[in-house]
Amino acid sequence: MKSNPEKNNYCQSLLDRMTLEEKIGQMVQFNENWKLDFEKTIRAGGVGSLLTMRDPHNINKFQRIAVEESRLGIPLLIGNDVIHGYRTTFPIPLALAGTWDTQLVEEIARESMREAVACGTTWTFTPMVDISRDPRWGRIAESGGEDPYLNSQMARAWTRGIQSYHDANGRCAAACVKHYAAYGAAESGKDYNSVDMSERRLREEYLPPYRAAVEAGVKTVMTSFNDLNGTPATANKFLLQQVLRREWGFEGLVISDFDAIGELVHHGFARDLKEAALRSILAGVDIDMMGYAYPLHLADLVHEGKVPEALIDASVLRILGLKYDLGLFDHPYIDESAVHDTLLTPAALDLAEKAAAESIVLLKNEGDLLPLPHTPLKVALIGPMAEERASLLGCWYFNGHTDEVETLAEALEHNLPAGSTLIVEPGCSLGGNDLDLAAITAAASQADLVLLAIGEHFSLSGEAHSRAHLDLPGRQPELVRAVAASGKPVVGLLFTGRPLTIPELVDSVSALLLPYHGGNRAAQAVCDVLFGVVNPAAKLTTSFPRCEGQVPVYYAHKSTGRPIDSEGIIQFDEVNRSNYLDETNDPLFPFGFGLSYAKFEYSDLNLSSAAVKPDGTLTVSTQITNTGKVAGSEIAQLYIRDLAALVTRPVKQLKGYRKVTLQPGESCRVEFTLSPADLSFLDEEFQPIIEPGSMRVWIGPNSQEGLMGSFEIVA
Repeated sequence: MKSNPEKNNYCQSLLDRMTLEEKIGQMVQFNENWKLDFEKTIRAGGVGSLLTMRDPHNINKFQRIAVEESRLGIPLLIGNDVIHGYRTTFPIPLALAGTWDTQLVEEIARESMREAVACGTTWTFTPMVDISRDPRWGRIAESGGEDPYLNSQMARAWTRGIQSYHDANGRCAAACVKHYAAYGAAESGKDYNSVDMSERRLREEYLPPYRAAVEAGVKTVMTSFNDLNGTPATANKFLLQQVLRREWGFEGLVISDFDAIGELVHHGFARDLKEAALRSILAGVDIDMMGYAYPLHLADLVHEGKVPEALIDASVLRILGLKYDLGLFDHPYIDESAVHDTLLTPAALDLAEKAAAESIVLLKNEGDLLPLPHTPLKVALIGPMAEERASLLGCWYFNGHTDEVETLAEALEHNLPAGSTLIVEPGCSLGGNDLDLAAITAAASQADLVLLAIGEHFSLSGEAHSRAHLDLPGRQPELVRAVAASGKPVVGLLFTGRPLTIPELVDSVSALLLPYHGGNRAAQAVCDVLFGVVNPAAKLTTSFPRCEGQVPVYYAHKSTGRPIDSEGIIQFDEVNRSNYLDETNDPLFPFGFGLSYAKFEYSDLNLSSAAVKPDGTLTVSTQITNTGKVAGSEIAQLYIRDLAALVTRPVKQLKGYRKVTLQPGESCRVEFTLSPADLSFLDEEFQPIIEPGSMRVWIGPNSQEGLMGSFEIVA
């Protein structure tokens, strides 16, 4: 990182004037639920940052106390969870990742910061880049899905977008990559649960997205709640010192998650809060978020000689340096008069609609039922999502307003062709025990087509919202059966924060769209796709299981010694392979899957050479033709497999993707270049290595289909 002498001198000068208590104050973050005297603590220099504060007037009030009434006048950092939008709410990150569009994600991140910075937020606890392969875990909604490569691309995009925004005064915000590390691998999908995995799996699959954010210049890192291989992440020297600081060269600051330092006691890793403070500061945590460990015990630990004051100084210099970088010393206050005009602008809402439409995945379209014709229709909108507002916003809409959300029924009223009839019948609640079979049957009988609006309430996904059962909540499965029994064509609209086990739903509908929880303009975006204004192109970033017993189901698994696609081994007069007795190994929908109203054909796979040296590159290309009747976009995906290696390799690994848009009958050649980094893996000492041997490569529309080629890596 390039040194800034002016900044360094300024921050060092401040540090030299600070008492030990004032230094520790910079390492404390709390909100208005703090049990101590809030304003008095700020005035005494006992706090360096605030969180979950969104009212611009209050932020200015507390900032004035810090700047004008404390001894040194050091401004406060204001941190908030801006996960998928501030006031303008965009689709959940899991949906946005399905666009595979890093430019769009970067634009959304920048727009979110425009609103957030105007309202006083100078630090956002985003992006979350945890690899998530267990849909029982509620926070999968915040993730980019199951794949390290794609998550790494999204991590860079979120980081660039957040940190590239500056207002007219130069004020900006810092991104905070989280949750470091491997939080998405919590056992049994229960939030906050333990994680136990090999160092190989950690380094090859779970750490790359965090590293990508660091390489993109992320200014802060948040530790995760979980313990990792027996050591809680918030006091894990291997993660925080060995990997983050020494191997990756990270120079920014590290913050705990909400009271994660205090939770070291519950983990059984610290006897009391004082020991928790000791373990965390020695491991490298700069800021205690919403805990009492640092403010109550750090000074004593320094006086007792257990914590060198130089360690405190290093943390405080990082914190002061961040405040300097964000322009807070020069411009600590918000222009409250300008806030209203900043929020929910037409441009932001247009972007929200574009993002919501482009994140919708077409999972089924039997008989090309979609798009719907622009002729008068008799439509029955049936299901509990028909008139829902809040659940369209998703699990992190803290700054959004439900009264600014159009329902699906309202959107259809002004999107159906002239002369159409719309019958609206919820049929049941999202999760309750109510069901009106008579009303459902009556609504369907009056229609030529049923739009089945079903899914999860927003409160079923997100933090601390894990589910053991992944089917449609409440009595929605019975609603699906009743609608299917009508015999009318059915278009399913699945609003959810996670993959669900829905084989019965898939069998019951002619077409199925996955809008996830799509934000402010989700309803209009669904209409855009239903009527072909937008041709869906999104692809799944998490595999959909057929049942909970398959979890975790993901494409990049290992072969095993008795793979399902082999003839198996005769043992005790039976053919033994790695499979279930009562279910297929295949997911309901695989990673990378998504249909279009266009039809795409892959042909003529070509490799630039049959062999490549370890320091060389290989070009792989294919022809893609739109054989359909409408223009459309396709996300072509490149996968490889190392057939024999020093350590076992996944059956497939994503190494690239390209989005192409083609008119009917149009073709283009899509080309990828495999670099030495793409062909390498970690050896027994976790160092990158490229071995001579046989490789396979695929280009296709998802992780299960595609054209396959072979090549050799030669010494």
